[in-house]
Amino acid sequence: MLPKKNRIGWKYFLIAMPFMIYVIAFYFVPLFGWIYSFYNYNPALSFSQLKFVGFDNFVKIYNERSEIYRVLKNTLAMSLLLILVTPLPLIAAVMINEVKHGKYKRFIQTVTTLPNFISWIVVFSLTFAVFSSDGLYYTLLRNLHLDVPIIGIMGNNGAAWFFQAGLYVWKTIGWTMIIYMAAIAGIDSEQYEAARIDGAGKFGLMRYITIPGLGPTFFVLLLLQISNLLNNGLDQFLVFYNPLVADKLNVLDYFIYQVGWAVSDYSYATVLGMVKSLLGIALLFAVNYLSKKTKGESIL
Repeated sequence: MLPKKNRIGWKYFLIAMPFMIYVIAFYFVPLFGWIYSFYNYNPALSFSQLKFVGFDNFVKIYNERSEIYRVLKNTLAMSLLLILVTPLPLIAAVMINEVKHGKYKRFIQTVTTLPNFISWIVVFSLTFAVFSSDGLYYTLLRNLHLDVPIIGIMGNNGAAWFFQAGLYVWKTIGWTMIIYMAAIAGIDSEQYEAARIDGAGKFGLMRYITIPGLGPTFFVLLLLQISNLLNNGLDQFLVFYNPLVADKLNVLDYFIYQVGWAVSDYSYATVLGMVKSLLGIALLFAVNYLSKKTKGESIL
C-alpha cells in the first residue's frame, strides 16, 4: 500500500490530468501542423501528394511586407493602448478595498466581473443596441436636439483603436481586479496596524502599504502583457470588423484568420501563425530577462 503522502500526490495528479490532456491536445499536438508551412497544402490531397515548396511561404512575408507592416501597426497600437491602461484594475482594486459596506462591495465586484464571462458576440449585440446610428445613445442625443454625427462611433475610423481598447477594459477589468484583491488579502495586516499607530490615515495606508504591496503583482502582469504584444485575440475583431474601420481592426490574429479561411491559403496562414508564436516566445524570454535584471526574480 502506498504511503499517505504518495496517495495524496496521485490524487492531485489525477485531478490535474484532464487539464494536462487539454493543454497537450490543443496547444502541443497542433504544432505538428507547422510542417505544412513547407508545402503547398491542399485539404483534398494526402500528405505524400503535397508539393514541397521549401521556404517559399516564408519569402511571401517579405513580398507582402507592406500589408504585414499595416497589420503589425494595428496590432502594436492596440497592445500599447492596453499596456497604458494596465494600472486601471490596480486603482479600481485599491478603491474597492476601501469600501467597508460588505453588500455594496460584493455588488460592485459582481457587476465588474460579470462582463468577463460574456462572449464577444453578446458584447457586440449590446454595443450595437447602444452605439449604432439608431441605438440608444444617438437616439437620446437626437431627442435632446444635440448634434449627431453621420457615422457613429462603431464606424468611426479615427476612434476605432480607442473604442476597442475601452470595450476590452470594460470586459476584463473586473477579472483582473480579482488578482489584485487576492494580493491585497495577502499583505500582512500587522503593517497596517503599525502604520495606524504611526498616525497614517486611509490615504497614507494606500500610499505606503497597499500600493507598494501590489507592486510585484503589477510588475508580473505588466511583463506578461508586454510578452503578448502580438496577441490581440480574434473574437473581438471578428465581430466588430466592418468596412468603415477595416484598416484599423485588421490585427495579426484576424489577418491570419482571413488568409487561412477567407483566402484558403492554409500554408501561408501556418507560416504567419508560426512566426507569431516564435516572436511571442522571444518576447516572453526577453521580459523574463528584464525581470531578472530589474527585480532579481524570474517570472518563468
